[in-house]
Amino acid sequence: MKNNFKKFGFLLAGVLAVSSCKKEYLETLPTADVSGETVFATTKGAQVALEGTYRMMYTSYTNHGNFGQKSYEIVSDLMGTDIVLHAQGYGWFNTDYQYTANASAADAGRSERIWYYYYTLINNANRIIANIDNATGTPAEREDIKGQALAIRAHSYFYLVNFFQQTYKGNETKPGVPLYTTPTSVGNPRGTVQQDYTQILADLKQAETLLTGKAQTVKSHISVAVTQGIIARVALQMEDYATARDYAKKARGTIAPMSGATYNAGFSSTTNTEWMWGLTVNIEQATIYASYFSHMDNTASGYAGLGSYKKITKALYDQIPATDARKTAFKAPGTTGLPDYTILKFRKPSASTWDGDYLLMRAGEMYLIEAEASARLGDDANALAVLTTLVKTKNPSYAFAGTGTALLNEILLQRRIELYGEGFQLNDIKRLKQGLVRPTGAGNHGAPNFDAVTYTLPDASPKFLMRIPQSEINTNKSFTAADQNP
Repeated sequence: MKNNFKKFGFLLAGVLAVSSCKKEYLETLPTADVSGETVFATTKGAQVALEGTYRMMYTSYTNHGNFGQKSYEIVSDLMGTDIVLHAQGYGWFNTDYQYTANASAADAGRSERIWYYYYTLINNANRIIANIDNATGTPAEREDIKGQALAIRAHSYFYLVNFFQQTYKGNETKPGVPLYTTPTSVGNPRGTVQQDYTQILADLKQAETLLTGKAQTVKSHISVAVTQGIIARVALQMEDYATARDYAKKARGTIAPMSGATYNAGFSSTTNTEWMWGLTVNIEQATIYASYFSHMDNTASGYAGLGSYKKITKALYDQIPATDARKTAFKAPGTTGLPDYTILKFRKPSASTWDGDYLLMRAGEMYLIEAEASARLGDDANALAVLTTLVKTKNPSYAFAGTGTALLNEILLQRRIELYGEGFQLNDIKRLKQGLVRPTGAGNHGAPNFDAVTYTLPDASPKFLMRIPQSEINTNKSFTAADQNP
């Protein structure tokens, strides 16, 4: 967040804008602007502004490697252990995989783009939160809009603090990211990790209260169940296992895990009954090559399908039983067509269009959080029961019977398999405090196709952190050079 802001109006399409002395936090079109006061005069106008904020989450920014939330989930996974880049291809995301992008503080670099994206969402949420109480409309409408805005703000801060600092536990007093809870023209200093998490949880708890009893009319909107799911994610990262367990169970409710056939249907439609939160992307709003499926659908004519293939490691593939439907989410070695181990899990609904939806949360994640948290709390019986319920839908012969450390390790393995490519790797590496250990050799990372350069990193390595954008350090009067990450 820069320390100088211009005052901008609001697009009728619902995209809010603020800017710094150097750049706009959200580029807007020069037409159809109306004042913020007009937008927030009614809940109908505020809802339009909220819809524009959601749309930001899948909009393309600056280049074909920045297209909202899913682009930074790709970054998280490519900085992990289980996705292999097959070849240099067109270059997008290569430097994330090689652990060099996050070392740059330059404008339009990865760190600056992440900072820009999440603080733009936060600014938009802050404008909504600051104005919604006075909007004409029903109390329920005001509560619904405010609750969603609070959850968006919390979700954004959670990603920011985890990209720009190590995990919560053991790092509570270290510098986190600046907190802004009202529209402002003054740049704030870095808060501590604890301060960031305290605000995240306060926002989410208030959102939970406001959203209780409100219907989720479309999957793109944050509901009370999604809010509870975010709380479960945050609690897991904090190692607050009792809260993680309880909220994961509360969030998933009666949602059943998807079948093996549904698992292999492409992960591209909010009609999937297990999806709790997903962005509906229609053809008119699709960003074509600058999109998630361009980079992750290896069967389509996007960047992935044109040679920038992404693959599972042989090491993880070999741990998926032949009886498990999830094994067919990857190209079997020795068969014709795509390179061995190519990811087939993520595919557009139609090869001729770009209207695939973006998954942000599903019940399967909640089953895994509940299972892991239960195991860490010593409740092996519940952990095993929840895990078995999830896995058997894809592998009917699944019959794991271990306890203790063996059970916990099995849950973590199933988490890597079940949530493969869904954006959790970097946070998991940090919270598990095991460092980065990429398998090498045939079918894994490294030559002959692509040299990843970085194969191992110790726990809490500075290389896990994004750099604070240099433009932020230069223009935010609350910052000094000492605020830069190591």
